[in-house]
Amino acid sequence: MKIVIINSGSSSIKYQMIDMPSNEVICSGMIDRIGLETSNLSYVTNLVKIEESLPIANHKIGLQKIAQLLMDEQVGVIKSTKEVEAVGHRVVHGGSTFSNTVVINDDVKNEIKHLFELAPLHNPANFEGIIVAEEIFANAKQVAVFDTAFHQTIPVVAHKYAIPNYLLTENKVRVYGFHGTSHKYVSENAIQFLQANSVNKTSNIITIHLGNGCSMTAIKDGKSIDTTLGFGPMNGLIMGTRSGDIDQSVIFYLVKTLGYTVDEVNTLLQKQSGMLGLTGYSDLRDIEANAEKGNVDCQLALAMNAYRIKKFIGSYSAALNGLDAIVFTAGIGENSSYIRKLVCTDMEYFGLELDHSKNEVRSKEMREINTPESKTKILVIPTNEEIEIANQVYELLLS
Repeated sequence: MKIVIINSGSSSIKYQMIDMPSNEVICSGMIDRIGLETSNLSYVTNLVKIEESLPIANHKIGLQKIAQLLMDEQVGVIKSTKEVEAVGHRVVHGGSTFSNTVVINDDVKNEIKHLFELAPLHNPANFEGIIVAEEIFANAKQVAVFDTAFHQTIPVVAHKYAIPNYLLTENKVRVYGFHGTSHKYVSENAIQFLQANSVNKTSNIITIHLGNGCSMTAIKDGKSIDTTLGFGPMNGLIMGTRSGDIDQSVIFYLVKTLGYTVDEVNTLLQKQSGMLGLTGYSDLRDIEANAEKGNVDCQLALAMNAYRIKKFIGSYSAALNGLDAIVFTAGIGENSSYIRKLVCTDMEYFGLELDHSKNEVRSKEMREINTPESKTKILVIPTNEEIEIANQVYELLLS
C-alpha cells in the first residue's frame, strides 16, 4: 500500500511516500517559504535528489508540484495518483473530540475548523493540506493523525486546570499536549529497547522532544500521563521563540502597567521570547557557537534551557514513581551533545550517568549514551513522525 504523508505547516509542506507494511520510504522532501518568490523545494528518492528555488504562491500549487514530481517520466515513482491508496495528514490539535486516528469526512473537517482558535498557527494550514490533497489524490482515503491524541490518556488530576469547573465542562479548557506523534514513536522504540535489555517489564520513561518547539512527556507503560505543553503549544520548556512557563502576573503587568495590547503580548511570548529573546538567535547552532566564543548571554540561555528540562525530569520522576529511561529526540535532542551534557550533569540522584565519549558520537541511529553503571538509561532516538503516521494510517485502514 502506497501512502503519502503530508505535514502542512503555515508556510511549508513536508511529505513522504511510504510503502506499507514494509515502511520503505519511496520518496521524501519538502517545500518551504511558500508564498515567496524564493520558495525552496526538495525531492529525494533512492536514485535522484532535486533541490531548487522557485516561486510557489500557495499550498495548492505546492502540492500540485509535488504530484507532478511523483509522476514525472524521468524522476517519478508512480504513473498515476490512483496508485496512492491513502494520504495521512498530521493535524496538530484534535481537542477533546479525537483520541484516535480517523478517516476524514465532512464532520471531521468541520471539527478541525472549529479548533482553529486553539491552534491558529497550525490547524488552518493542516486543513488547507487536506482540502488540496482531496482534489489531487481524489481516489485515496484521507486520514487525520492528531498530535494531541496520544495525550488523551493523561488523567484528570493532571489535565485539569485549577480554574472554575465550567471552563472545562463547557469550554473544554484543559491540558491537551502536543508533539504526541513524536512522543509515541520514540517511547515505543524505547520500551522495545528496555524489554530487549531485560529492564523492568513495566516502564517509566520521560521523552524529551527538543526542536524549535519543545516538550517533555511522562510515559508509564506506554501511556502519556503528563506533558509540558498544555492548552496551547507555548508553555513548559524554553523554546526557539516561545517563552515556556511564565508567571501569569507578568502578562497582566505588561498589559496594565506597560501598555501592551493582548495581541502584542501574544506576539512577544510566541515569536520574540525563548532563546531568541535571551540571545538574539533562535537557531541553537548559532547559540552554541557563540557560547563557545564566550558570549555570556548565550551561555546563560543554554544553562536556563537545561535547568528547565532538569526541573521537569524531577517532577515527572515523582509522577511516574520511578525512572527507567530518558529519551532525547528531535533536531536539538538528537544532535546537540552540548544540551544533553548540560541536562545530564549533576543528576546522579535520578540514576543518570552520562558517558561523555558516547554522547559526542554523531549518528542517525538509536543509541544508548549512559555509562554501564548508570541506573537509568539515557537514550537518543531519532524521531520519525512520518513513519508513525503511516503506521497509524495503515492499521486504521486494515481494521
